[in-house]
Amino acid sequence: QVQLVESGGGLVQPGKSLRLSCAASGSIVSIYTMGWYRRAPGKQRELVAEVTSSGSTNYADSGKGRFTISRDNAKNTVYLQMNSLKPEDTAVYYCNADIVSATGSSWRNADYWGQGTQVTVSS
Repeated sequence: QVQLVESGGGLVQPGKSLRLSCAASGSIVSIYTMGWYRRAPGKQRELVAEVTSSGSTNYADSGKGRFTISRDNAKNTVYLQMNSLKPEDTAVYYCNADIVSATGSSWRNADYWGQGTQVTVSS
């Protein structure tokens, strides 16, 4: 009943920028932490950045100073602004959110993932 839908990936040259978006929909009661992860070819999935419901942020060292995570609580959407992209940023980027949803007469707290969006940085 809860879905995360990502958009904004694509092919970009080194040094350029991309903005990823992830919108949550469904019977949402509240959303706690939202974040972005990525999986590069041959590597494990890793945290890129996360933001709490109050706006506190946490970044992996690889993105500090280049990436900015933000969220619009009214739209249940999280963004990742990626600047000065490098070839090593090439990966599938996944949105993640800790969501409380209404299921019938009760609430359910679970971790949700988007389907992933490909980001390729290449000249």
